[in-house]
Amino acid sequence: MSADVVEYRPRFGRGLAVGVAVLGVGGLVVSAVTDWRATLTFVAPVALVVLWVWAAYWRPAVIVSPASVELRNVTRTIELPWPTIERVDTRYALTLHTAYGDYAAWAAPAPGRAQAVRAPKDAGQNLPESTYRGGTVGSGDLMVGASGQAAAIVRARWEELRDAGLLDDPRLERGRPRVRWHVATLAAMGVLLAASVLTFTLG
Repeated sequence: MSADVVEYRPRFGRGLAVGVAVLGVGGLVVSAVTDWRATLTFVAPVALVVLWVWAAYWRPAVIVSPASVELRNVTRTIELPWPTIERVDTRYALTLHTAYGDYAAWAAPAPGRAQAVRAPKDAGQNLPESTYRGGTVGSGDLMVGASGQAAAIVRARWEELRDAGLLDDPRLERGRPRVRWHVATLAAMGVLLAASVLTFTLG
């Protein structure tokens, strides 16, 4: 990946995905030692859970490049060129308000109320200037949460482009954003779901 490209993924999601995978595989191995035939019934359901957690917590990311911001969510990746981005919001999650509409990042949810209350005093300091509205920042902008961390990366790059005059005359290259559906992941989930139902039915 280029040094000009920053990929943000929260640590919690990656840790959760690894933990679920380890528990799932470990459980199957232990069960197989006792009764490998009975274990076959649970292979597809466990694989489905592991795949779902990977798709929901490991893979999602906010990817900031010189050309655009990509929101890699659970079922699709949305590419939003810089000239289309009008505002960055973090009320519930990192949300980009664009000429195409509003798009939220699954990888960057806002912190809970308890997490925001416990945030250190410097969690809202030294952020990109476009973060501050009326001299204050919202709880979703604090650096203790995924939304604030991702938003700081997006806003910093946006301000660089703005100050360089590259956003003075925004023009849309296409009428809608480029969207890539995660076909392989969705297909695999469908196959594993069907296999799970079949194995329990024939069980």
